[in-house]
Amino acid sequence: MSQALSHNGLMDRAETSYGTSRWLAIVGIGEDGVEGLTPTARTLVETAGLVVGGERHLQLAASLIKGEARRWFSPIADTLPEITARRGQPVCVLASGDPFCFGIGSTLAAAIPAEEMLVVPALSSLTLAAARMGWGEQDVPVISLCGRPLESLRPALQGGERLFVLSTDETTPASVAAYLAAQGFGDSRLSVLEALGGPREVIRSDIARSFALEDIAHLNLIALELVAGPEARPLPLAPGLPDNWFEHDGQITKREIRTLTLSSLQPHPGALLWDIGCGSGSISIEWLLSHPRTQAIALEKDDTRAARAARNAAVLGVPRLAVKLGPASTSLADLPAPDAVFIGGGLARDGGLIEAAWQALKPGGRLVANAVTIEAQQLLTEAWQKLGGQLLRVSVERAEPVGGLTGFRPAMPVLHLAVTKPGAPR
Repeated sequence: MSQALSHNGLMDRAETSYGTSRWLAIVGIGEDGVEGLTPTARTLVETAGLVVGGERHLQLAASLIKGEARRWFSPIADTLPEITARRGQPVCVLASGDPFCFGIGSTLAAAIPAEEMLVVPALSSLTLAAARMGWGEQDVPVISLCGRPLESLRPALQGGERLFVLSTDETTPASVAAYLAAQGFGDSRLSVLEALGGPREVIRSDIARSFALEDIAHLNLIALELVAGPEARPLPLAPGLPDNWFEHDGQITKREIRTLTLSSLQPHPGALLWDIGCGSGSISIEWLLSHPRTQAIALEKDDTRAARAARNAAVLGVPRLAVKLGPASTSLADLPAPDAVFIGGGLARDGGLIEAAWQALKPGGRLVANAVTIEAQQLLTEAWQKLGGQLLRVSVERAEPVGGLTGFRPAMPVLHLAVTKPGAPR
């Protein structure tokens, strides 16, 4: 044991792990089981009074477990109190491959300080997949469908790109193939990599539109080589999706104004948007498309429009949009503080919206509002005089047929307010 730990540079950390600090070991284990574990990892499993893992993990490590073996409760978070109750005693959590690569590590780190953990990762399934496919791991985006809707794939569908998809189970590859075909990517190649790193490893490939692989292992990962057909509609990386990509009843922030609005909102990773009077949800949806870690709450008092916004979010690949039904005046107090607020509807009927949103907004956050009616524009002007910021009057004219000729038809002018709340961002 001493030689193995010293060789891995973990002697001091391991000796203190069951004393004052590093009492929790997180050990990555692959499909090759205990044969693939380092001497350090073996020792950490053997000496733990409690070993926690999924059923597969516990079976793989069964020959080493001498303490109590505990399967994860459902939901997994319910197991955390049992783990933290053993603080200062030797506990080992078994994980798939690299615990901090789409694994249990992040969940544990949210509850237990890093200085109390000793992590011994194994090769992740993504590292093994990149090696098998001959792809640079750093160049291939990863989408996890574990507990996430299939529509989460939509933003990553770009012709000529490669993509790794983490499967929920043996049914995922066929579902992904059908979704690709429906989105115009039917000529894409799916390589299904099953039980990577173990004796049952197998890699098989098929084309999305004719996918016919059967008896797929529960543990699998998909490598996609995307081919866009003529009917495909890849989502652009810049804001300003065509209006007809959204289902709407006319209550939609039009493309040109939407592009300006997104620019003024300044989305950034992890930021939360309140979209008040969301209508079709176009602003929230493009906010969420800007980065996978953005968040948005869309507020809409009309149940038909609220349902429509949720459908648009799913179709356009951001099913994580939270749609809250009800008037903003009674809903804002219960929401987490936003990093940005957009007011696109209901302003003239609720003159207190701007003040309520401003008070809720985090320091350094952005408040953006658009108004078309004279009454709403008057409220925006008063807000600008009080809060400052930038006030724009925007007019767009589009070329349209006029009899047998063509002329420019103006849309209704929009008054646009954008202001940053003083103070450093939280």
